[in-house]
Amino acid sequence: MKASKIILLMLLAVAISSAKNSEIKIKELYSPNYPIITFRVMIGTGSVNDPKGKEGLNALTILMLAQGGTKELTYKEIQEKLYPWAARISYQFDKEVSVIIGEVHRDHLEKFYKIFSDLILNPRFDEQDFKRNKDLLLNYIRATIRSGDDEELGKQALVWFIYEDHPYHSPEFGTVEGLNNITLEDVKNFYKKYFTQGNITFGIAGGYPKSLIQKIKKDFSKLPLGKPEPVKLPEPKKINGLEFLLIEKETRSTAISFGFPISINRSHKDFYALMVANSYFGEHRTFNGILMQKIRGQRGLNYGDYSYIEHFVQDGGSTFPVPNIPRRQQYFSVWIRPVENKNRHFVLRQAIRELEILVKNGLSEKDFESTREFLLNYSKLWVQTLNRRLGYMMDSDWYGIEYFIDKIQKELPKLTVEDVNNAIRKYLNFENIKIVAVTKDAQSYMQDLVSNKPSPISYVSPVSQSILEEDKIIQEYRLNAKPENFRIMSVDEVFEK
Repeated sequence: MKASKIILLMLLAVAISSAKNSEIKIKELYSPNYPIITFRVMIGTGSVNDPKGKEGLNALTILMLAQGGTKELTYKEIQEKLYPWAARISYQFDKEVSVIIGEVHRDHLEKFYKIFSDLILNPRFDEQDFKRNKDLLLNYIRATIRSGDDEELGKQALVWFIYEDHPYHSPEFGTVEGLNNITLEDVKNFYKKYFTQGNITFGIAGGYPKSLIQKIKKDFSKLPLGKPEPVKLPEPKKINGLEFLLIEKETRSTAISFGFPISINRSHKDFYALMVANSYFGEHRTFNGILMQKIRGQRGLNYGDYSYIEHFVQDGGSTFPVPNIPRRQQYFSVWIRPVENKNRHFVLRQAIRELEILVKNGLSEKDFESTREFLLNYSKLWVQTLNRRLGYMMDSDWYGIEYFIDKIQKELPKLTVEDVNNAIRKYLNFENIKIVAVTKDAQSYMQDLVSNKPSPISYVSPVSQSILEEDKIIQEYRLNAKPENFRIMSVDEVFEK
């Protein structure tokens, strides 16, 4: 009896020691009365870690965990267990970070945690799951991106175009050729290399028992120690003038995205001045932005027009960005939602002209004050749930800054209109831009752009005389488009290899 007690105490001591020595970082957002428990497991790996010729390996590995089985349960059995609990497991993968997300009511927390942690610590790596998840990624490229979503195709192609000969060049979802080259053994080896204690942050939010933290540390201490070296990022290639990628596709409208790298992210003080400028110019899914007012509001040429100073993915049906897609290098971009093909030349001219006006004139004192006040209040809405707030907290740690929403509240009141306009002149430009258009008869579009032929538009409903006068300027606005700066691709070539 005495011997068994000694053994039990020794095992307990080992467990406590393992938890104390764990390299796993835990990010807590404790709210004792909140019944929904959220897990966000952030892994320091993304498409930058994909080996050449096997683009998509990170994405496929994440899917094999989040949408796979455990050593004890098949994928189907897991789904059958999660359904009555109304629990969910989801995922994100990006350039530098991937996340596996779990949400459950605390009534089912213990059983859910066992499944969730086992997916990461004891993955099944089933051959059927491998084929299903690989097909999912291939179909995303072939059926979703290429066939059904010209806007997303244009946005993804812009990032690919901006970051040529750069680790960000590889799409986070992979390429057709890269995915076809990946084997299940590749996935297992990738998992072994990157799923280490020092490469993982475990975020938890809600009214969880505090004892769960020690259990997480103990369980995840089973992973190997260490952290892989981060991939070195060179400066993106310099853009010379207006560089075009036209994607040839049989389509009734043209989706346009354009942009260029910027040298700052959330960790730089100038980012907050640029936030104000960007909100004024093209805040996502609002009518506040100049682009939205001019292109849709006054002229009704499309559904929306927005700008961004960092990579942006909309969170479901909201107007807010998803958290946990941080990047060391960011880019400025403009998203012009599809316009009729006959108006594609005019709208590109108008958007770049508006960017020129912004760079040359900046914001007025009145516009600065109203935009800053809006952004101070709007940013608070980005964290309406504990899930989203936890994500922003983890991103803030990744960037090495205080909680991002608090930093906005601190930095914006200190700004002056001169600060914002200086940031605009320093980081934005209207002359060196990469432009992607998904369009029909791309050769004809190229000829129109190179020749700078006038591009008048007509209206179904009457518009004001001031708009008509401005249109005369826009339709003649000179774009310095040179034939040697054009590349035309068939839609079937995009993300093929």
